[in-house]
Amino acid sequence: MPFTRGDVLTPGTLARSPQPEISGDGLVLRPWTAADAPQVYEAFQDPVMHLWAIRSADSEEEVRGWIEQWTRVWRTERAAQWAVADTGGSRLLGRVALRDMLLGDGVAEVAYWTLPAARGSGVAPRAVRALTRWAFDDIGFHRLELTHAEANEASCRVAEKTGFAFEGVKRSALLHQDGWHDMHLHARLQDDERP
Repeated sequence: MPFTRGDVLTPGTLARSPQPEISGDGLVLRPWTAADAPQVYEAFQDPVMHLWAIRSADSEEEVRGWIEQWTRVWRTERAAQWAVADTGGSRLLGRVALRDMLLGDGVAEVAYWTLPAARGSGVAPRAVRALTRWAFDDIGFHRLELTHAEANEASCRVAEKTGFAFEGVKRSALLHQDGWHDMHLHARLQDDERP
């Protein structure tokens, strides 16, 4: 049975080209490299990360496996992961990603984290703005969502600063170490006013 409408983004939109480097707001979003493993491992030792991340890192070897997966996933067009770095591209500051991509619907979820030393300097909002600009303007996504634990006030501020409108609460939607968390749902549409 045929669909009554075409795809918003066709298969191959991302995979036909190498994963790009994205610059903006004094940051570089670049593909991950194996050399990033020690810093990612250190990031996952941080107690704040343990509050909100649903995975932990037991070794740099384990993290190298994550990075291999993050670089391969681009071709699947289901997710895309970038290292957030300074303008020289060498100092790792965090991660930003598009997850749960549905190209046919033109929808994806934005995710991010920052290293402890980068927190409070606007890295997360700047990275989200740069990724959002690329996803809407260069690729043509229609809707980007951003979810975070209701208790994660810092992530709520990132959503607000980057123009992701609050749409509601997904009750008991994500299991963390300390139990089920309600999640805030924020979203931006391609034609929303830019922050």
